[in-house]
Amino acid sequence: MAISYKPTRMEMSRLKKRLSTASRGHKLMKDKRDETVRRFITYVRRNKELRQRVEELMSEAMASFVVAKATMTPAAVEEALCCPAASAKVQVESGKVLSTEVPRLTYVPSAESGLPYGVLGTSHELDSAVEKFSQLMPLLIELAEVEKTCNLLADEIEKTRRRVNALEYVMIPQLKDAIHDISMKLDENERGNLTRLMKTKDMLKSKDEG
Repeated sequence: MAISYKPTRMEMSRLKKRLSTASRGHKLMKDKRDETVRRFITYVRRNKELRQRVEELMSEAMASFVVAKATMTPAAVEEALCCPAASAKVQVESGKVLSTEVPRLTYVPSAESGLPYGVLGTSHELDSAVEKFSQLMPLLIELAEVEKTCNLLADEIEKTRRRVNALEYVMIPQLKDAIHDISMKLDENERGNLTRLMKTKDMLKSKDEG
């Protein structure tokens, strides 16, 4: 949308103030975008580390569980795993990364510890599998927090990028063009006024001489 204006000095002064504000806003937005990108990259790296660790633990736990099923009877495996497991809680809060609201998830383990069954009659592989699965829980909670933060920061980066582009390629050029046009129009009017004054002066001079 083009800027509407009147070719007056007051209007030019108003547009210059708008241009100054837009230029400052553009710089602040660019700084915010760059810092958000830097934070985003940090979270992406952490996300990659967590995902690799989760996949490793999951593979190890599943491998141990497969061996346990091969060395134990199905009834023994079912009896061991049907026991109530230890409970755990997740505290959900919110935090800020620059101006973006992000989740803060805290894993609160149960006071109970150890395996949820007696070790008598179970294999070492089953014990190992259950322990690895229990180690996965806090990692999965952190991974969920980091992935959600990455998504929110990516959205914020895109919104900030659009605002920066709107200021840089639309608003600021339009303001500069409007100021230039007003300046040219004012100069033209001033030259016209000066020409009329000179003609009037010449006419009065001729009249006096006549």
